Amino acid sequence: MTNHIHLIIGTKDQQMQYILRDFKSFTSRILKETIIKNYRESRREWILAMMRKAGRNNPNNDQWQLWQQHNHPIELSTNFMIDQRLNYLHNNPVKAGYVTEPEHWLYSSALDYCGKKGLLDIRFLN
Repeated sequence: MTNHIHLIIGTKDQQMQYILRDFKSFTSRILKETIIKNYRESRREWILAMMRKAGRNNPNNDQWQLWQQHNHPIELSTNFMIDQRLNYLHNNPVKAGYVTEPEHWLYSSALDYCGKKGLLDIRFLN
């Protein structure tokens, strides 16, 4: 999506909170660096100003912030829940009106589930 993401992730060795923390830290750092270097981005200064403002308004940060502090994790404990969430995740861009078919969304695993290689590397859910 354009302003949020949905992930289905799993872990055996690490606590989920640490995985999410590291994911947010890594992606926000890389995205900030990419935005700073992209002089052709017309919203560059506005995006950076919003990130600085969000960081100043959050006592956990001192300079900038990309992600919200909270998450909405849901444990997928049954096959029904996994199927339900995977369908929701794939159909979210369709429902929002960005594409007409789930596999048309570039940053989705829907194409992989249709039998073609998508942009992202995934592991299929069984």
